[in-house]
Amino acid sequence: MKKITFMLIALITFSVSAQKKKNGTVFVDHPGIDLVNSFNNAWTSGEIEKAASYLSEDFKVKNGNSKDKDNEGANKAQMIDNMTWWYNNNDYLKLTTSEGTYPDAIEYKEGGQLWVQTWDHLYAVNKQTGVEFDDPIHRLYLLNKDASKIVYIAEYNNQNTYRTRNNAWPGNDRENGTIYSNHKNINTVRHSIYSFLNGDYEKSYSYWDENAEVNDINLSEPITLSDAKKANEELMKNFTFDAADEVGYPDYLEYDLWESKDVLSWWKFRMTRKSDGKKIVLPIHYIHGFDNEGKIINVTMYFNASLMQ
Repeated sequence: MKKITFMLIALITFSVSAQKKKNGTVFVDHPGIDLVNSFNNAWTSGEIEKAASYLSEDFKVKNGNSKDKDNEGANKAQMIDNMTWWYNNNDYLKLTTSEGTYPDAIEYKEGGQLWVQTWDHLYAVNKQTGVEFDDPIHRLYLLNKDASKIVYIAEYNNQNTYRTRNNAWPGNDRENGTIYSNHKNINTVRHSIYSFLNGDYEKSYSYWDENAEVNDINLSEPITLSDAKKANEELMKNFTFDAADEVGYPDYLEYDLWESKDVLSWWKFRMTRKSDGKKIVLPIHYIHGFDNEGKIINVTMYFNASLMQ
């Protein structure tokens, strides 16, 4: 029985091993990697003619995420135009190796192809819009056999930044909702703040959704409304709230994009520290987010906590 068991294990091991088939070699140092680095360095430094010299005459570049089955990619002339545009229309252009990665060169036995794959990071600030590119890019470079020319590039990137740039292009002005100086959601913020000021905490919290999120810039992460209530209880042990003065006037922004609803308000909280009677004026900026039912679902608070020390 032991022999049979051993033989079965041996057969399984052999079967797994037999499924492996070497089809080339992966290199961490290779002339192909040097070629790709030289190409990208020439492009980002504005040596477009030098960068173009690394491309074969039948060169093609393609978006690897494209679902268009008829997309044949861009040719060498179009790639040169693209590189020129990037250099002329962006400040601080650089392409660096993403942290924790390194390029590979792969010499395939079947087909005799030489590929270089990179995990890079593109950085630039568009001159026309001020949109920042700070995006990872994965590229596959097909080289000729002597690693002297780039024949093909497949590029994989995040298109969201490109959309942001295109939407922000001068002349593409777009309205994004309505700003109100008077609105029921503004009144809700006032009710919540002034009822808290007057010690009517139950009423103050009644304007909030029970799952609301509280963002305080002095904290490392958001907290729940329940935790915020506990923090306020501790606060009231050490301070009294004497007044809450509106500064300017609140704005209610009802956005078309993502249909978000925010009240922006500015205040001066006048407080007294119980331990020594010190009077404190605390400027604070609130952004209260609302749901469709008029409940507060989140708030972001901007204030200098050191003023209370």
